[in-house]
Amino acid sequence: MLHISTGNLLNADVDALVNTVNTEGVMGKGIALQFKQAYPAMFRAYAVACKAREVQLGRVHIYDLGGLVGGPRWIINFPTKGHWKSKSRIEDIAKGLLDLTAKVRERGIRSIAVPPLGCGYGGLDWADVSPLIFDAFSKMPEVNVKIYPPVGAPAVETATMRI
Repeated sequence: MLHISTGNLLNADVDALVNTVNTEGVMGKGIALQFKQAYPAMFRAYAVACKAREVQLGRVHIYDLGGLVGGPRWIINFPTKGHWKSKSRIEDIAKGLLDLTAKVRERGIRSIAVPPLGCGYGGLDWADVSPLIFDAFSKMPEVNVKIYPPVGAPAVETATMRI
């Protein structure tokens, strides 16, 4: 089931939170910075994976939080661009969505929060990206999908450390 949501994605009551990242190991702006501040251990694991070239466009990087009580089980880092200075490409979003939905199925994820992939600092238009997200998840009616359109990110100070 697909829902349009508002507010702070990091506060979503879901099994998995999607974080938009680059493949360089940098989380310096936008929602990625909020995730870095809220989940520092996830950031360290992501940076190590980037250094090992395990984080690639078209393939999500999953960090297992171990089922903390009252929070998400997984952080799914979704590479939307290579270098942090680069712009996102719609074909990388489409390819990444294929991997994301496959991983959601594999892990039995029942609920997920998805930001505007590649929009914002990535430079893509929500009108181009949103149909890809809706199409990808419309084939998974058993998954509760909270989609967060671009409406401005919450202040970085609101991203409190979770672990």
